[in-house]
Amino acid sequence: MKKEHLHIVENVAPGSIAEELSIEAGDALVEINGNKIEDIFDYQYYTQDEYIEVLIRKPSGEEWIFEIDKEYDEDLGITFENGLMDEYRSCHNKCIFCFIDQMPKGMRDTLYFKDDDSRLSFLQGNYVTLTNMSDEDVDRIIKYRLSPINVSFQTTNPELRCKMLNNRFAGQALEKAWKLARAGITMNGQIVLCKGINDGAELERSIRDLSAYLPNLESVSVVPVGLSKYREGLFPLEPFTKEDAKQVLSMIHRWQEQLYPEYGVHFIHASDEWYILAGEELPEEERYDGYLQLENGVGMLRLLINEFREAFDELKITKGVEIAPRELSIATGKLACSFIMDMAGQVMEAYPQLKIHVYPVQNDFFGEMITVSGLLTGQDLLAQLKGQALGEKLLLPQNVLKSGETVFLDDMTVGELEKALQVPIDIVKSSGRDLIDAMIM
Repeated sequence: MKKEHLHIVENVAPGSIAEELSIEAGDALVEINGNKIEDIFDYQYYTQDEYIEVLIRKPSGEEWIFEIDKEYDEDLGITFENGLMDEYRSCHNKCIFCFIDQMPKGMRDTLYFKDDDSRLSFLQGNYVTLTNMSDEDVDRIIKYRLSPINVSFQTTNPELRCKMLNNRFAGQALEKAWKLARAGITMNGQIVLCKGINDGAELERSIRDLSAYLPNLESVSVVPVGLSKYREGLFPLEPFTKEDAKQVLSMIHRWQEQLYPEYGVHFIHASDEWYILAGEELPEEERYDGYLQLENGVGMLRLLINEFREAFDELKITKGVEIAPRELSIATGKLACSFIMDMAGQVMEAYPQLKIHVYPVQNDFFGEMITVSGLLTGQDLLAQLKGQALGEKLLLPQNVLKSGETVFLDDMTVGELEKALQVPIDIVKSSGRDLIDAMIM
């Protein structure tokens, strides 16, 4: 007999419909409109209507039926102990570029979990390969009109995709993307580029094939494979060179120029790493089509620069602003460091009473080819900042920490790093305005 699937309420938002009805933490959601709720897809779909009937089971076992009149799409104000309302689905691929396979042993267990869950794509923006998605999952996405769905394509060559993902069904999975596109489901795509594997003519083919998904496939990002120092026994992959990066950018720019006049979007985008590696200027803001792929590092630096400029111009216009003399420091990954140094220099030029040290932190933990700040560890920060002039406070970008936590990837806490460095640490949000505020306040 199949076990009953209950969903335990963790929190009820103040002033919400659920609070008004006396739904409380510890209650269990059983049904909506007579339908069993399997996961978050079902819940969000069945709670859309203006009139719904919700069956709640109290911890005592007593069941209450609530008849609810509300606005269309109005939220009930409930969060559940399991945000997905179901078990997380792990990935069955063995991708040649998987970063989790390149991590050292001994880290916390959650860092080794490989997800390939379409529901997390919808909820959190995770990229999925579609290989772990059943036909029923595809049909539910279409039925519930869930979008956007973020798809990790890698290549549109079915045979090559099977090899890259080490999954004999990986080529067939591309048909699911076509089905979603034909049904009008909005998607964003990703290509993790591996030198000599899916670049060159294969990348040309992928861009050409994927452009046929327009307009429902809104964008595709091309990101270079991340290579840590822990690759013993893994598929041999090489880092890209400056000349490689220039060739990748040339191809992407050519396709942008071809597609924009017809579709009004640039569609194919290079992550920031390509421009830095190639030594080329970042594109202007308009080329990013509204920053659809920020989480993939596409346009993140351009947005930061533009936000900084806007906030800095406003600051210069404001007269009579008193800024006390102070000394502070900023630590960041090597990828963005030159940009942060430039911003700090502008602030110090405008306010000579400020002294700002900017330190690029090399990633010794994962290897020097990993240059993003999001993969910095507490031990690297400690080793490279110990003994440096840090001033009254140290600023760190918020992506060095998991959202809502104060722990680095290596389990060192912010408090432990503060104690070891003997300096207060401020975690700075990602915007240019937040960076300026942290510098001058």
